[in-house]
Amino acid sequence: MSVLTPPAPPQQRGGLPGLIRRRPLLSFVVLALGLSWIAWIPFILSNHGLGVWDFTFPGDEGGQLLGMLPGAYLGPIGSALLVTAVADGRAGLRAWVGRLWRWRVNWRWYVGILLGVPTAMVLSGLVFSGGQMQAPAMLAIVALVPGLLIQMVTTGLAEEPGWRDFALPRAQRRFGPVVAALLIGLLWGVWHLPLHLTSWAGWPEMPWSRPLEFIAFCIVFNIVMTWVFNRTGQSLPMAMLLHVSINNTASTVWESMFPGMDRDTFQRALILAATVAAVVVLVRSRGRLGWTSHEEAPAVTVEQAHGAGTDRRLAPTPLS
Repeated sequence: MSVLTPPAPPQQRGGLPGLIRRRPLLSFVVLALGLSWIAWIPFILSNHGLGVWDFTFPGDEGGQLLGMLPGAYLGPIGSALLVTAVADGRAGLRAWVGRLWRWRVNWRWYVGILLGVPTAMVLSGLVFSGGQMQAPAMLAIVALVPGLLIQMVTTGLAEEPGWRDFALPRAQRRFGPVVAALLIGLLWGVWHLPLHLTSWAGWPEMPWSRPLEFIAFCIVFNIVMTWVFNRTGQSLPMAMLLHVSINNTASTVWESMFPGMDRDTFQRALILAATVAAVVVLVRSRGRLGWTSHEEAPAVTVEQAHGAGTDRRLAPTPLS
């Protein structure tokens, strides 16, 4: 009697597409860093940075809109789009884009982020200012809402679809939530390193410790970002809102509330606030950060995420 031989598995295509399919997370990291860093070279060499190229980007005073933002879009979100299309096809793209539209979460998340972030920053600022604080200027308060909306479509949209929407689920699947949070936080901070040679970070009047402290902030803050992302059913808008709430508070009301605080003291205040928040969510979640593996039951129910409806489980997001 003859024995039927099972068909051989299809061979993966070689070359760059095959490499991306075999190593999607590594491919994303290399592309995100490489594409942004290459795109930022003119900004770094211009008068906004090293001054090698006698050119000033038009627009805002720091040149960030035309000098920095294109590289930010090209790196995280552009790399995530490319790698997802090659590695996961149309189904992967639908899942990736789908998380961008998960606005329907419990209203408490909106209140917690929009009020909790400024409150934590102010409390930490009081520690470093010796309790000295002024009421914010009315113009600064008026700028809060438009500033937040602008930040959502610039900083938030440029970075979060890559670091949180693409990289974090894959890293959690492979390393677990805490290691993934630390790893993505480190890479997120390193991605910003070339910008410390520009006006974005206060170059050239900048101490050597500023880039290292910024990376430290990214690492501890990403623990909080990971928890929020997981607990809201992988809602990318909530991750974006959490991220840009810090940027928006810093760029609108912070200076008028703490006029004597320099950039490095402000950065240490952020590290303190992020560290306290990270410790709290680590303890409360017992190190799970709201995450469960693909094989386990999802951690977030429809009732928890949406604040209404029956207590049925959300379908787990595919992690390829």
